[in-house]
Amino acid sequence: MKKAYLALADGTVFEGISFGAEGETFGEVVFNTALSGYQEVLTDPSYKGQLVAMTCPQQGNYGVNEEDIESGRPWAEGFIVKESCLFPSNYRSTEVLMAYLRRHGVVGIAGVDTRALTRIIRDKGAMQAMISTADNADNDKARLVERAREATGIVGVDLVKEVTSKKPYRWTQGLWTRESGYEKTVPEKLRFKVVAYDFGMKLNILRCLASSGCDVAVVPASTPAEAVLEANPDGIFLSNGPGDPEAVPYAIESVKKLIGKRPIFGICLGHQILALALGGRTYKLKFGHRGANHPVQDLTTRKVEITSQNHGFAVDMDSIKGIAELTHINLNDRTVEGMRLKDLPVFSVQYHPEASPGPHDSHYLFKRFTEEMGKNRRMG
Repeated sequence: MKKAYLALADGTVFEGISFGAEGETFGEVVFNTALSGYQEVLTDPSYKGQLVAMTCPQQGNYGVNEEDIESGRPWAEGFIVKESCLFPSNYRSTEVLMAYLRRHGVVGIAGVDTRALTRIIRDKGAMQAMISTADNADNDKARLVERAREATGIVGVDLVKEVTSKKPYRWTQGLWTRESGYEKTVPEKLRFKVVAYDFGMKLNILRCLASSGCDVAVVPASTPAEAVLEANPDGIFLSNGPGDPEAVPYAIESVKKLIGKRPIFGICLGHQILALALGGRTYKLKFGHRGANHPVQDLTTRKVEITSQNHGFAVDMDSIKGIAELTHINLNDRTVEGMRLKDLPVFSVQYHPEASPGPHDSHYLFKRFTEEMGKNRRMG
């Protein structure tokens, strides 16, 4: 097995074996605590610019298939695991994870003590790092650390423009079922016309919108507000996406012009962009929230949801006090997980209610969106 090295900006170097494509890659090293879903993680555009370490020791157990992708390709800059499973067991598996990484050019490293790596990130925060499988890497580990320190971070960098769709399109698929694969949505069942901004859209968001009764038209992140309103939608959806929300001023300006014109529902980066459009602020978290086990309380119902999350920034609720009200809060660190406007059908959450493979505690938010569109249609 070919050696590989993970070098962190703090000077730490992990030695492992090459797992995926060979070469070198740079990014912000982060950890994800989900027990499953490595294929969804890799293909989530929100991981653009990041090296993802999975805290669950073994990855690849159930292989890879074409149904569980969240976009057309992997976006993570690199993948870090403790152990790679070379003999997956699942009737839906069509490929070994390592082969999938190689086919898509994703550099990975296995054999890393991911528990120790996670403790470093928790103590010192997410930082720039690099993975190298170069033949001379073993002789120049200090240089690897130096190159990691010199790598461009994600603060102030517009990553959305690299992952957004190039042109508008209409979504025509419903939820995936074991019996029939992707079901074609029946037009008669589509009650609400929704324009969805693609800041790094996950496919399961579109499936959930469609299954909730939405006819979804997806538009690139740079689409002006005027073009969206010309389509005369019942509602506007703001998707997830990668990086720093303040680095996409064009999206903030568009959302600012749309507030009050139609019901709006934002997720993750869309939630942060909405807060900035309201005049608020965002800030970078020390190591972010990434995983499928984050407890969030809905303050309107007092219920606790287990949620899937993937973000490195958060909204400063004090910056929009009196403009929006807090609706959801993270029970681990008390950060903002949801908000809404008091007098307008505009709301958002920081987490992923469409979570695939799960949990599914927060699917009700899609119904809440259609209810708001129904109310707005009756009033209008």
